[in-house]
Amino acid sequence: MSSCKQISQRALAVAIGALLMAGTVQAQDATSQAATPADQAQNKAKAARPQGGESTQQATALNQVVVTGNANFGGIRKIDASYSITSMTSEQIKESNPISTADLLKMSPGVYPESSGGQTGANIEVAGFPSDSGAPFVTLQLNGSPLFPQWEYFTDAMFRLDDTIDRVEAVQGGPSVLYGNGQPGLIANFILKEGSSTPSGDVGVTYGSEGMVRLDGFYGFPLFGKNSGWYGSIGGFWRKSDGVRDPQFAADKGGQLTATLSHDLEHGSIMFYARELKDKNQFVTDTPIYNPAPGKFSPYPGFNPLTGTFGSNADRYQFLQTTPCFTAGCSPGGVNIDMANGQGGDVHMVGANLDLDFDSGWSLSDKFILVGGNMDTTAFFSTGANPSTLGSFISGSEAAFGLPANLTATAMYTNGRPADMNENVTVQNPEYIHKHIQSTSNEFHISKELFEGNTLTLGNYTAVYSESHSENDGANMLLQARTNPSPIVVNLSDGTHTYQLTDGQGSFWNNQPQSWMAFNERWHATSTAFFATDTWNIGNWRFDGGMRVQHVDIGGWFQNTASGDLDNNPYTVYNNNAQYGINSFQHPSYSRSAPSWTFGANYAINQNMSVYARVNHGIFLPSFDNIQPMPSTPVERIHNMELGFKYQSPWLYADVSVYRRLFYGVPYSITLDTGQINLVYGSTTKGLNTQVTVKPFDHFSVALSGDYMDGHYSGYNSCVPYVAQDGSNQCSTINGMDLDRQPRIQYRVTPAYEIPTSWGSMKFWMTYEHMGNRFGDQLEQQPLGSYYDIAIGAIANIGNNWMLTLRGTNVTNQIGVTEGNARLFGFASGGGVILARSIEGREFNFQAKYKF
Repeated sequence: MSSCKQISQRALAVAIGALLMAGTVQAQDATSQAATPADQAQNKAKAARPQGGESTQQATALNQVVVTGNANFGGIRKIDASYSITSMTSEQIKESNPISTADLLKMSPGVYPESSGGQTGANIEVAGFPSDSGAPFVTLQLNGSPLFPQWEYFTDAMFRLDDTIDRVEAVQGGPSVLYGNGQPGLIANFILKEGSSTPSGDVGVTYGSEGMVRLDGFYGFPLFGKNSGWYGSIGGFWRKSDGVRDPQFAADKGGQLTATLSHDLEHGSIMFYARELKDKNQFVTDTPIYNPAPGKFSPYPGFNPLTGTFGSNADRYQFLQTTPCFTAGCSPGGVNIDMANGQGGDVHMVGANLDLDFDSGWSLSDKFILVGGNMDTTAFFSTGANPSTLGSFISGSEAAFGLPANLTATAMYTNGRPADMNENVTVQNPEYIHKHIQSTSNEFHISKELFEGNTLTLGNYTAVYSESHSENDGANMLLQARTNPSPIVVNLSDGTHTYQLTDGQGSFWNNQPQSWMAFNERWHATSTAFFATDTWNIGNWRFDGGMRVQHVDIGGWFQNTASGDLDNNPYTVYNNNAQYGINSFQHPSYSRSAPSWTFGANYAINQNMSVYARVNHGIFLPSFDNIQPMPSTPVERIHNMELGFKYQSPWLYADVSVYRRLFYGVPYSITLDTGQINLVYGSTTKGLNTQVTVKPFDHFSVALSGDYMDGHYSGYNSCVPYVAQDGSNQCSTINGMDLDRQPRIQYRVTPAYEIPTSWGSMKFWMTYEHMGNRFGDQLEQQPLGSYYDIAIGAIANIGNNWMLTLRGTNVTNQIGVTEGNARLFGFASGGGVILARSIEGREFNFQAKYKF
């Protein structure tokens, strides 16, 4: 109850900001009612809202105005920004054909989303930012507000792409360290379409080769008359798909609904929005793949790396034992799970943006968002154990559990058929992870033009957020080592007693329970930051600089665990070594303040060419998951230096930058058989980002986006124990090793040709994507090799209303391993087999859309 009170009290401070916004709007609205129609028309032009229909402004134009990563009212032109920003219109998003929200982020050079795990839950690497897993250096924003104030594994699962998005703007570093949650890595800001004075919209139906059916729609309209200054919009999608990796039930099922309400004011505009997401998506874990040589991979018998999945009707419904009952013969408590729930979101968002620009040189901006809901995961996760024969598994288990010798084994599938002792089996970890989240955040800017060309901005970002988090991770499941497997039930008998190695559904706890196998915690936090920035235009020069001080308070509790027999029965071997929560709690807390700053300069050589330089110092504050294992987790500090060049002519667009990134105080925990090791290290990286589009003749273009990155670990002088490829126990330092999971070189080349016709137009394109060699671990023991894939697309615009789109991904069915054995530190291949995860196989989809 006390934590709930604290959340309510802290949320009150943020709510006051929203009330002040409403009061300001009311005053503005009263003034606006007295304005003449001519004045109101002028005000609408000032608001510059993204209106319904497809965006017409080219995102590759240096004159395009962007709003992300700066404090300017109405945004700033790309050519004037002393940082690199990548943007895409709704039409360009469609043409890039991303398989997920995370996959779209590769639009920003140096960003590598490992979108092999399905629609959600991607690891997203930003060149030079050491993260190992998840996406800690990526923040998703909606209309300029972070979806959640701190990084969590569910970040990309909170968002889906659909026709309600007007455009996306992506910024790496730059001045973004000053605003929002202070993300020093990548900010991807998704900006919603709004209604306009002219009703317009679209409706589309998509069919996919993986058994996908999807309905999309958007409608924007005026309210209370064409000239009222009030506008509304509504849109979203619903989709059902079997998935490229078909689990024998719906791999993806659900939808999203978004609405906006906008109003023009005398000196600006206000916009309210609401979004409801309810979607379920299969999460794909590592699968067995042949690994005959370092960085080389081929299909494992019975398991296609492009289409295989451990999901099946046979293992869909499970009961996870979690709670001991202590009486012989009793039935332990637990939870029923449905693997079809996958990793998805049941999330509600409401927000508002207020932008005002007064004649006296003052301007004001306020962004508010409220988020709540459940971000649950029900999925298989890898145990790290490579496949073996069923007979070998049984004999190994007998020894591990210390069972009597000369037992007779009986194995059968859950459908009652006998299992083959010589077939290959795998042990996977079904997990149910429940996360209930709540957050309220508000960002306020007030700016004043001090003198001609110089503007000072002061602001505050405050977020109040909480999370209830429980996991049932301990039970494993014995499965056939093939796609859509059947669980296997194993009993052992001495003629008198029967030792149940698994329960009736093939589940068991191993003989080495760990504390993380039963997980229950609750956290609450307040983060607030004050910042000041100044911009100064002097001739062709534009200087900007700023400083921010952020403070975070984190508190909560973490339930302790114990291990033992769940049912006081020595013959139910499967639960004799379970982990479970007990009536004992830790109460960790964390309080820390840290500064960020940035300075940049841009010089406009002429109206279509500029150069810039920027240096920033960013921070990364610990999240909930960092505090419990390491209460003294340091604040990560990041120095980012960048030089860039921008140019545009009728035949060439270029945005090229070089960077150097230095990290200090990066925490990392490794769980070995000998216990947990906590590392704190740093890294040093230099690199080159490139975005170039060439138009050698009418209707034809070639776009190149790529990154060269040379990054290494530093600042860790001790050694880390691991098992080497020859099976020996070694201890080595990670200093000088390549940043894991990050390719040294990656690029995408897209030639496109547009054909005007008497009835409309046609456009064809192809994208060749190359990912260089990476390592799956920090000691370079798991080389993941390089790979390429090819995507194709075609669009036919028929008249003013119809649009037909055909798109395909990985059309040549290339194996591209994005993740090695994430459960092992060091060498992970055994018998020429490794648990790893490849990109998905070939997929085509066709959409018919009607625009009105």
